[in-house]
Amino acid sequence: MKAGARALGIAESYRHSTSHLAGTVVRASRVVDGFVFDTCTVGGRDATETICAMVDRLDREDVRYLLVAGIAPAWFNVLDLHAIQGRTDLPTISVTFESSTGLADAIREAFDDPETVRDRLDTYRAQPDRRPVTVNGETVYVRAVGIEDDAAADVVRAFTPEGGRPEPLRVARLAARGLVDAE
Repeated sequence: MKAGARALGIAESYRHSTSHLAGTVVRASRVVDGFVFDTCTVGGRDATETICAMVDRLDREDVRYLLVAGIAPAWFNVLDLHAIQGRTDLPTISVTFESSTGLADAIREAFDDPETVRDRLDTYRAQPDRRPVTVNGETVYVRAVGIEDDAAADVVRAFTPEGGRPEPLRVARLAARGLVDAE
């Protein structure tokens, strides 16, 4: 991958009812090249729209990939990766960092309203399956839309200079935590 290739990583941190999302543009050479911020509702259904709005506001034609930390930020505010990719026209890659049997049971336990459960499960089940990807001796789990699985794994590896967390997501997570700590 060329050193100047750019990815936008989006991660979140929350306290109380608001989740702070931070987006960080990072070059494959590890140079941070921009930020964008927004909020979504903890336990809400607005994370997909918020991420799309962040990409729109950033308005960077040089960003080639969108990486998001997880699939259900802000307490099961489940992302629709297909909708994000369709609206942003960016290959969209969700990266998670822990092995899991999935979120279906946790979603059922978190909400009492059957319609809320059904809506979130429908969105969750419509996403691509997770694939384990080995990066620097660590395993991350990747879902990809708008890019082949092997190419998505290559992107994750190219943007991960050390450890198992891609640099755009690592920096975005730090920025999001800083926003929450500043409250």
